Parts: sequence; C-alpha cells; structure tokens
Amino acid sequence: MNLNHKVDTTIWRNTRWLLHLTALPKTERRSAVRIRRGERGVWQRRYWEHLIRDEADYRAHLDYIHYNPVKHGWVKQAKDWPYSTFHRWVEQGVYPLD
Repeated sequence: MNLNHKVDTTIWRNTRWLLHLTALPKTERRSAVRIRRGERGVWQRRYWEHLIRDEADYRAHLDYIHYNPVKHGWVKQAKDWPYSTFHRWVEQGVYPLD
C-alpha cells in the first residue's frame, strides 16, 4: 500500500469530519435519505478518490477541469473563464492560448 495515499486519505477523512461538525449550518435542509446516509450539502453522492496514475492521466484531468465551463455553456472557450488555472498553464507553455 502506498503510505502517502493512506496519509492523504486519513487527512481527507479528518477534514470532512471537521467540516461536517463545524462548518455546515445546523439549519441545513436535508432529505430523509441524506439524513439516513449521513450526507451534508457539500458532499457529492457519487464522489470517489482517484490517484493520478501518470502524466497522461494528470493531463486528462487538467483538460477535463479546464473544459468544464465550456461544456456547461458558461463560456465559448476555456481562455474566457476568468477563474481558471488555464491561464497559468498557458503562461508556463503547457497549453496554447486557443
């Protein structure tokens, strides 16, 4: 087992637990299903951890993240999304501007 993965997983679980107890309002409206499953507002039901396997996998995830605003129709091109790290990667020469 990768020790770093175990540490990262433990940190993630602890962070989630602390947020669950302290950061979310007690008045949050939750369905009976969410209460039964112990789910709160910020956690996605179909979330799973994923370790980046290699450079190609890392690049695929970056592409997915940067293309998301385009896919959802918020902008025409990734460069148009002002909150994206896409601009940083362009400056570093990883992506072309277009």
